[in-house]
Amino acid sequence: MLRQYELVEKVRAYDPEADEDLLNRAYVFSMKAHGTQLRASGDPYFSHPIEVAGILTDLKLDDKTIATAILHDTIEDTVATQEQIDKLFGADVGRLVDGVTKLSRIEAQTDTERAAENFRKFLLAMSDDIRVLLVKLADRLHNMRTLHFIKNEDKRRRIARETLDIYAPLAERIGMYEFKNELAAIAFRELDPPAYETITRRLAQLRETAGDLVPRVIEDLTALLAQNEIRAEVFGREKQPHSIWKKMHERDISFEQLSDIMAFRVLVDSTPQVYQALGLIHQRWPTVPGRFKDYISTPKRNGYRSVHTTVMGPGRMRIEIQIRTHEMHAQAELGLAAHWAYKQHLQTEGGKQYPWLQDLLEILEHASTPEEFMEHTRMAMFQDQVFCFTPKGELIQLPKGSTPVDFAYAVHTKLGDTTVGAKVNGRVVPLRTVLANGDQVEILRSSAQQPDPAWEAFAITGKARSAIRRFVRHKEREDGIALGRRLLDALVERLKVPLADGAIRDALVRLKLADEEQLYLALASHQLGDEAVMEAILPGSVSKPKRGRKAADVDEHKEPAPLALSIQGLTPGVAVHLAECCHPVPGDRIVGIRQTGQGVLVHTIDCHSLESLAHVPDRWVDLRWHGDSGPERFIGRLTVVMRNEPGALATVAGIMAQSDTNIANVRLLHRDRQFATFEIDVEVADLRHLTRVQAALRATQVVGAVERRHG
Repeated sequence: MLRQYELVEKVRAYDPEADEDLLNRAYVFSMKAHGTQLRASGDPYFSHPIEVAGILTDLKLDDKTIATAILHDTIEDTVATQEQIDKLFGADVGRLVDGVTKLSRIEAQTDTERAAENFRKFLLAMSDDIRVLLVKLADRLHNMRTLHFIKNEDKRRRIARETLDIYAPLAERIGMYEFKNELAAIAFRELDPPAYETITRRLAQLRETAGDLVPRVIEDLTALLAQNEIRAEVFGREKQPHSIWKKMHERDISFEQLSDIMAFRVLVDSTPQVYQALGLIHQRWPTVPGRFKDYISTPKRNGYRSVHTTVMGPGRMRIEIQIRTHEMHAQAELGLAAHWAYKQHLQTEGGKQYPWLQDLLEILEHASTPEEFMEHTRMAMFQDQVFCFTPKGELIQLPKGSTPVDFAYAVHTKLGDTTVGAKVNGRVVPLRTVLANGDQVEILRSSAQQPDPAWEAFAITGKARSAIRRFVRHKEREDGIALGRRLLDALVERLKVPLADGAIRDALVRLKLADEEQLYLALASHQLGDEAVMEAILPGSVSKPKRGRKAADVDEHKEPAPLALSIQGLTPGVAVHLAECCHPVPGDRIVGIRQTGQGVLVHTIDCHSLESLAHVPDRWVDLRWHGDSGPERFIGRLTVVMRNEPGALATVAGIMAQSDTNIANVRLLHRDRQFATFEIDVEVADLRHLTRVQAALRATQVVGAVERRHG
């Protein structure tokens, strides 16, 4: 643990104007506040904030940030108050300590809603001052370094999972790759020890097999560049175990198939020398096609700049080479913190300047549930990126797999909402097209356009999905209110008596609803039945159930009576229901599944649901249809692909009518410019009847395909 004078000297070594008195007062206050508290390792608790401060001095952070690190646990774990911190150390330090305290409450959360609420505070604190995140990352790094002292395995795994899900991605987002790599490595070792040990062992075997490969490549690169008067620092490294494991799973490949386990870094003095060195390396060794990335001309969103290339090095082994300047290297290793280390930039770096943080804040604003918020923020933090351009040449960075819809929302929410089409590299493409690195994307828009709910099926950014869901919720509410209003007007007409001015208001009180909009929505969603609303508006208007009958007997939403089928091996009269996953009709080969207390559920013999019941043969019942079904009608479900043109659905409905069938339900599955796919439930007498309906539909020009849908 750093002594008081050692800590102060470390800060003054890179910042001679640092407030020595502030640091001394913070050291003494924290030591007294934590008193005799001990950590799981048995060390005095006070050693932890001092170690966190020491980590931040290596990043050459300003005196207020170091003081915050020393004090960061005082409010959370001692009797110290926010007012004391503000009074003794100033408003700036007080604000930073308060921000870190809020971030600390993310820990030990198991309930999704509480976790999301604390993560919301996390984002708001970061947006106010990004130094809050730097302190918290250093705090988490030291806690991970001492994780093995915690005896409770479940607690260790929870902390490790939280680190891998939240803190490692955040460190990567601000470009602090050293922090990210160490956090991920310790968490991975805790969460999956066998995988960690396996990869570590394979890396050791690779080192042994490669022999003198690393020093040989370093010597060759250094000599090659020196011959061309380029002064360079060259060193080799292995990929981190967690990074290797992640790539193996993402690409579904073995350890041997990875091409960039061994990587070398070349540090030069200037950007022109980066490209000069690149040319010399490509002359020295053959390149691997498709393995070149230029993050200098198109930096990553976190500011990372470097040139990556993969070549066939000595012994025909693939090696990755990263070329960058010394300043770029500092940025790559320390990320945001490099501003202080490299430029002596000792003032607040407001979080609001970071585009990715703005995206997270926008998701926070529009998410409807904690689950949706956590889902979209994790999406925004985890995915790899592609780089695309607007027609004016502005660079837009997106997650891998993004579409023009994601691109439009990344530019501006309003542009996304009014998107009608897109051109990629000058060619009109479907909105579900996956974008590639270097694509130029032009969004076609119309002020009359609204977000299409179908976009959510292929939009992958949290920002786009959040905006689409927000519109869908708003539209569903508007449509529900309009429908409910019409339904209420119809109910009032059925009462056939003039109502008093306050009748609806009194009905809301009886129904325990806040306003008329809630009533409209309850009617539209069938949460309230017609008779319940009519009785609330005009008590006594609905006739009572006859004496001796239960109220449930007149419920308009009661379950249909079971069917009377001939069942081999069962006593007549057993309740039988038709499965909604496969919609069996007379003529299908069928089988029954016994259900406790609910009789028998009938499936078609080829229903996919039966696969999960193969292990319980005692519940299976041999069934058959008994003769003519008579006037009974059964639901058959069809998937119909028809031309996307006016009148097509009406033509299909006409064919249904001519075929003596009724449409029970219609649902749009997918629609593009040329075709629309519908799921249609039709009422038929038997399988032969359903087959005739399919044949009639196929015979018309507006229908492209008809198939029976089994679930």
